[in-house]
Amino acid sequence: MSTAQSMQDGWAARARIGVVVPHADVGPESEFQAMAPHDVFIHGSRVHFGAMRAGGEMDPKIPHDPVRAFVEPPHIDQAVELLAAAPLDAIALGFTSSAYILGAAGEKELFARLSQHTRGLPLTGTTTAAVAALTALDAQRLALVNPPWFDDALSGLGADYFTQQGVTVAHHGPCGLPSNQKLITPEALSEWIRTTVAGHKPDAVLVAGNGIRAVGTINALEEELGFTILTANQVLLWHALHLAGAGEIARHITDYGRVFTHSPVTA
Repeated sequence: MSTAQSMQDGWAARARIGVVVPHADVGPESEFQAMAPHDVFIHGSRVHFGAMRAGGEMDPKIPHDPVRAFVEPPHIDQAVELLAAAPLDAIALGFTSSAYILGAAGEKELFARLSQHTRGLPLTGTTTAAVAALTALDAQRLALVNPPWFDDALSGLGADYFTQQGVTVAHHGPCGLPSNQKLITPEALSEWIRTTVAGHKPDAVLVAGNGIRAVGTINALEEELGFTILTANQVLLWHALHLAGAGEIARHITDYGRVFTHSPVTA
């Protein structure tokens, strides 16, 4: 009998999370996989986003029409349906700005429509996950840091979204960093939060936008500033794991913020 041991081959997953992303964006999958334990696997499905070009290039400020079009049928419905055909445990929408455009009520309508294509799998999105995180942490005063490619009007819609959810928005705005995914560093984002946002004394900061490089800032900033740091992909993975029945896995993620020590009030 052979004594050779089989190497890990990626099949022994404790959880599999599907994530829908813009066609040229690698941010959500990259940050999910950085945070996830080795036996949690991330599976992506891509939808064309009219404000993004090959190589991940965008205009300095993204127009609103492509943001709305991203969540209109049929393409996102098809992406969700194709993901749901795989043996996954939950599906996450890795896109923030559409919820800003739709508002809280419109987002609920979107989820109701997409749920017809999920084969019963739980579905979450960035802003829904962020509200769940704020509730779990009892954080009532929010500072909202949006990507530099959001304009002031889109940032204002984001503030409206969270206000509609009963959250006090103490500060919001696009961060003053280069409007280019490749030029945003954890160091620069940390300095922006430290110098521009911290003075508003929030209970929590949310770095919104799934395409902004952010999860590497979380632990150090929480330790330094004392308040909770949330990011789009962090809360999305946290919520998806709990919806997937993998809350114990989430609680063992120790390097990406205090939210992982909490459970959603309902999951």
